[in-house]
Amino acid sequence: MNPLFLVLFDDAAIFPPGNVPMSEAVMAYRARLDSPLAPMLGPFVCSLARLDELVAVVAGGPVLRTSLVLPEAGADVSAVQAASTGIDVVSTEGPALPGGGGTRRAYQEVPLGEISATRVAALRDARSRLKIRTGGVRAEAFPTEKDLAGALWSAVRGGVAFKLTAGLHDPIRHRDPMTGFEHHGFLNVIVATAHAVQGGDVGEIAAALADQDGHRVAAAIATIDSGLARQVRSRFVSFGTCSVDEPVYGLLDLGLLPEDLRELA
Repeated sequence: MNPLFLVLFDDAAIFPPGNVPMSEAVMAYRARLDSPLAPMLGPFVCSLARLDELVAVVAGGPVLRTSLVLPEAGADVSAVQAASTGIDVVSTEGPALPGGGGTRRAYQEVPLGEISATRVAALRDARSRLKIRTGGVRAEAFPTEKDLAGALWSAVRGGVAFKLTAGLHDPIRHRDPMTGFEHHGFLNVIVATAHAVQGGDVGEIAAALADQDGHRVAAAIATIDSGLARQVRSRFVSFGTCSVDEPVYGLLDLGLLPEDLRELA
């Protein structure tokens, strides 16, 4: 499998707009872990408010790798792991978090307009990572290509890893016919990050984010060799998606995954 797609999809099925019931979401996640889709899966994403519900659902089953979303700055997670039988909290996500340390990764969500060289340097010094929101339920929640390009450029140049969340249902940038919202494509983000790690400027990065030609973007993906792929994924770690099926089908339709995976998505 292409290393660009390994551990790329953080399963956020219980969050809007998916809103899959907890038991159903965990069952589907575990089924994928037992399938050839497993190499593409990141952790199961759960909010702190629903952690007790998740613990009850996973009881008696295999330990579940979980990314825990915190509601506010300073939320206390010190006792979470000890109290959460069946849960392995591998990362935390929130508006302001302590440094990562140990094995738990810490992603700090920073408003796009506040992502600067200074802010990125502070994250790096705190051993934290960056979480960037790329969509939502309102048009203004979707950043422009230029704004997202600036954030990616700052993260890459500042040596900070990042994950994205919301709006990335499709590999290619597109306009949703129902809402009219312009969605970023996760393959566009991969290509844009490749430009950034190779020293590209914000204009080049923004152009890669804006490309809506699926065949051209897929061709660009095919030119990324293993060395560059490692550099890209050391920065663009993953993205949260409420549907793992949609991005998998998108990659299949572009011929970027083996066709025999289609029946498993």
